[in-house]
Amino acid sequence: MATQAQAQMLMLLDYLPKTEGLLAKWQLIVATMAVFNTVQNFATLKLTRRLYARVPSASITALQARTFAVWTLTSALIRGYAAYNINNKTIYDMALLTYLIAFGHFTSEICFFRTAKINLPVLSPVIVSTASLIWMLKQYDFYVAP
Repeated sequence: MATQAQAQMLMLLDYLPKTEGLLAKWQLIVATMAVFNTVQNFATLKLTRRLYARVPSASITALQARTFAVWTLTSALIRGYAAYNINNKTIYDMALLTYLIAFGHFTSEICFFRTAKINLPVLSPVIVSTASLIWMLKQYDFYVAP
């Protein structure tokens, strides 16, 4: 007989994407992390200031953080939707493009604008966007019918 905790865990598992492979579940994990990042951008400037560590702290404004929060929430919604519709070419392409935009943004902030330095707060989105881009490009034909 299953305990209450086991029953609740099984019920939660029912909400996970049902497609073959792990990419859809990865999309859901990344989308969930992005929702956390959205909340923190609305709530405080502390983590955003750590991300853009090469500029004066005062130049990281609440307006900038809220704008970043809205973008992050938008990408979270696209990636979350992709988690449950991973075989839909249009949605797959949109999710892939969110990672390309994130990669471009953080790479340009590090290399061109020099507002971000290489530290854990900036490495995390660079690694996630790079790994996700490579994964999605390599698995394109597996998930999206030609």
